[in-house]
Amino acid sequence: MSALPIAYQGNTSAAVADWLNKGDNAWQMVSATLVGLQSMPGLIILYGSIVKKKWAVNSAFMALYAFAAVWLCWVIWAYNMSFGDKLLPFWGKAKPALGQKFLIKQAELPATTHHYSNGTVETEMIQPYYPMASMVYFQCVFAAITLILLAGSLLGRMNIKAWMVFVPLWLTFSYTIGAFSIWGGGFLFQWGVIDYSGGYVIHLSSGIGGFTAAYWVGPRSTKDRERFPPNNVLLMLTGAGLLWMGWAGFNGGDPYAANIDSSLAVLNTNICAATSLLVWTCLDVIFFKKPSVIGAVQGMMTGLVCITPGAGLVQGWAAIAMGVLSGSIPWFTMMVVHKRSHLLQKVDDTLGVFHTHAVAGFLGGATTGLFAEPTLCSLFLPVTNSRGAFYRGSGGVQFLKQIVGALFIIGWNVVATTIICLVIRVVIPLRMDEEMLTIGDDAVHGEEAYALWGDGEKYDSTKHGWFSDETQHNKIPSGVTQNV
Repeated sequence: MSALPIAYQGNTSAAVADWLNKGDNAWQMVSATLVGLQSMPGLIILYGSIVKKKWAVNSAFMALYAFAAVWLCWVIWAYNMSFGDKLLPFWGKAKPALGQKFLIKQAELPATTHHYSNGTVETEMIQPYYPMASMVYFQCVFAAITLILLAGSLLGRMNIKAWMVFVPLWLTFSYTIGAFSIWGGGFLFQWGVIDYSGGYVIHLSSGIGGFTAAYWVGPRSTKDRERFPPNNVLLMLTGAGLLWMGWAGFNGGDPYAANIDSSLAVLNTNICAATSLLVWTCLDVIFFKKPSVIGAVQGMMTGLVCITPGAGLVQGWAAIAMGVLSGSIPWFTMMVVHKRSHLLQKVDDTLGVFHTHAVAGFLGGATTGLFAEPTLCSLFLPVTNSRGAFYRGSGGVQFLKQIVGALFIIGWNVVATTIICLVIRVVIPLRMDEEMLTIGDDAVHGEEAYALWGDGEKYDSTKHGWFSDETQHNKIPSGVTQNV
């Protein structure tokens, strides 16, 4: 028998422990970086491009600030609230994730030991073959993107100072609850609720949290609500592309190993996203006579969200079925139900995060309860004999568990987000004043997205006319791109 190559042996140096799997560690760090790129620069570019020109800087900055703020909160207290020792059935004990003894030891999620009903151990505690530092990194970028997705509901009017306070509060009192309950060993994890990679923890919570916060913050200006064209469609597509490709890390990293489940998850993710985009686009053509580029991005998003709760647990045909549903049901709620609902009309959800994340996340969790395949479940889940309702047996119970798990996430986010907003508005207005709402970025930040006139000057019609140079021209505009 040939000896194991030195590169694959443990203890080849002080930095290579016996328990370290270099392939798993490399994939986990790459996955975390891919998810980070979804936010920074992916969603920063998407948000800065999909909004009206006067809100490009503010929208991008809300995402940038959230990404930075979550990092510090995460390592000081929030990681262990989400994945540490149990404090309550839905919450971990707050403590730092900064010490070297903690970060260089083998990763573990202390509360994830799964028990049978008689108290005996069914599945041992989750212990991936890489250091805690990789786990803290991976989970942090998930927490960050959740806050950034939530921000999509609040673009174009939330007071930036209120947002700066909202981010750490919502991370602490909302995100950590869902993460511990479903992923960290909490009561929903123990009960067997399935959320492969964040359909509930990330997307349902950000959609409901964003919608609730949008209610309390109030709407954009009337003028902005009536007309809110994207300022750069091509850059918007660049951000969307980073989001789609980054999802390989989003769903591929959640088995905590570079294994066969990870490969299947990445493949299913692309199948569902492509199907959903095409279905949404076809519906736009059928009912509105032309394909919408923004609509295609929304269809892509709902497909990515829908497959997330079951990415490594369903077969390819089920990924297509989930894509058909995610391209049609959120389309229906956005294009039909929204226009007929007084509540949905009243709440100004800027980017429709309720439809693209809350509706699609709930749909993904429910369809996972239908299509989760028993053999694939055994590769991933701590609960033996897990299966979707399509495969009979205990599948009907699993479907009901999925619904109850979603209801808990919805209820907690409505209550927690409401309390956070009410507390903040005691000391800081949640909404910008009318002057800022009229002017936009220049009033809020003293900066504008595009310097198109002369040497970085702001446009002045008395000085520049229609041109940015100092030569004399006719002042009559021409060309089909002019929009006066």
